[in-house]
This record gives sequence, C-alpha cells and structure tokens, in this order.
Amino acid sequence: MTMVLIIFAINVVYVTFYTIRLILTMKGYRYAAAGLSVIEMVIYVVGLGLVLDNLNEIENLIAYALGFGLGVIIGSIIEEKLALGYVMVNVITEDIERKMVRVIRENGYGITDWEANGRDGARHAMQILTPKRYELKLYMLIKELDPKAFIITYEARNIHGGFWVKQVRKGKLFK
Repeated sequence: MTMVLIIFAINVVYVTFYTIRLILTMKGYRYAAAGLSVIEMVIYVVGLGLVLDNLNEIENLIAYALGFGLGVIIGSIIEEKLALGYVMVNVITEDIERKMVRVIRENGYGITDWEANGRDGARHAMQILTPKRYELKLYMLIKELDPKAFIITYEARNIHGGFWVKQVRKGKLFK
C-alpha cells in the first residue's frame, strides 16, 4: 500500500510540474521552464522506475494513471492562480454615449475605442489590454455596465508601444 501511495504522489507532482512547465514555455518564460524541467525529469524517472520495477502489481499502474489525471487538474488550477501574461478583450456594446469607456478607464484599464455598426444599428467597440490576473474583474465590470455586451478575449503574446506599456513599466497600472 505504501508503494501505491508513493507512485501516486510522485506522478501527481510530476504531471503538475509538466503542466506548469508547458504553460511557462508557451508564455515565453523559457529559463524558468528549463529549470523546472530538470526537476520534472528526475521525478519522472524515479516514478516510472518504481512502476516498471513493480509492473506485476496492477494497483501500481492504476496509482500511476490516477496520479497523472490528478496532476493535470492541479497543474491547471495552479496556472489559473498564476495568471501569467496578458489578454486582449474586445467589447461591442450599445453604449454609444461612451459611459462604459469612462468607467473602465477610471478603473485603470487602457482602452482603444471607436464607433461601430451592428446588425441593429450603432454600436461602440473597445479593445482593452489587461494582465490575465485582472481578466475576471474586468468581465464583471463590463457585465455590470452592460449585461448584453458582446465580449471576445484573445491571449496577447507580444506587446509594444502605447500608453498602457508605459504605465506597466512605471509600475502605475491599477494603483
């Protein structure tokens, strides 16, 4: 029973590290991802070695598989908590008086906005760049201001220039 728990725990840790490393790599944190991969591989080799040495006991294989599944879940939860990177939020609203733009700017978000035309007439469109950790707060604010707003989010990989980048560098965003 002790071996089953050890194999399970090792695989939970391994797959959690694997998931985080993959996310770090996709977000451009290559040195952190490389460092994490060294630890990940040691854990992987030890865990797989234990399973292969005891392959005749099916509960070890089951523990390995269950640990893998739980590791994916835990890694995903950690990624959500880390909230690395930035998102671009596009909003289309019927608020042609631009009240929403003023309120969102007052909350520290940078917006580019313009007049737009929808199927049913005049609309107002906005692009809002925000750190991922503020994404849900922004959604709640938008939905509070216009529950019918059309919202699309994209992950921003490269950012250059503009007011917003200057504020981030000065450390003045959301303070």
